[in-house]
Amino acid sequence: MDLGLKGKRALVTGSTAGIGFAIARQLAAEGAFVYVNGRTEERVNRAVGEIEGKVDGVAADLATEEGAKKLFARVPKLDILVNNMGIFEAKPFLEIEDAEWRRFFDTNVLSGVRVTRHYLPQMLAQKWGRVLFISSESALQIPAEMVHYGMTKTAQLAVARGIAESFPASGVTVNSVLAGPTDSEGVATFVEGLARQQGKTKEELTKEFFEHARPSSLLKRWETIDEIASMVVYLCSQQASATTGASVRVEGGVVKSIA
Repeated sequence: MDLGLKGKRALVTGSTAGIGFAIARQLAAEGAFVYVNGRTEERVNRAVGEIEGKVDGVAADLATEEGAKKLFARVPKLDILVNNMGIFEAKPFLEIEDAEWRRFFDTNVLSGVRVTRHYLPQMLAQKWGRVLFISSESALQIPAEMVHYGMTKTAQLAVARGIAESFPASGVTVNSVLAGPTDSEGVATFVEGLARQQGKTKEELTKEFFEHARPSSLLKRWETIDEIASMVVYLCSQQASATTGASVRVEGGVVKSIA
């Protein structure tokens, strides 16, 4: 199936590894010109070198105004924006200081707001565009072990829906994607570190995670980064033109509701 992405200019924020990298790789495979983004030149250059197709990179910390200005200077025009950049950390609520709440909000929410605000007028003018926010099942089932992370994922759903409501019948779709527990680089590192601390294997810790932390999962396994990316790339396509203002689930059945 031709997804109609040939020649489209796409930016995937936070795309030097994990879900973002898989999204960038699949978009490039569909013929889009893809901008990879990360915080350091080294990681950006490595990611660009690993993706086949028309690819460029921008090293910029989009959690800051300075980083966003650097991006805007390098990337003048976009058809597709995937707001994927994000951080997570397990921490008890009573230990999360004000600075951490601000850092999570700036990184996971405000970065996407800032970049979308810049590129959306161009998409509206050409009457075609795709904006996506990569959220999480944690947006609907706030994890007690990282409330600040859950807060930002819920905020992304509200932002995406609000933008879509603001520009009906515009040719620009705005959606959020709820990813489930995924075997990304960051999660793998986190799980391996936790396994070492507890004297367990990664397999043992994974089994315990799906038995106790995410017992509602219907997959009972980590999702792959490509499973998430495939849904995102579809939502970027011409065929997904009737899907907007939606919170699309790719979370392995973790969320126990049908609405």
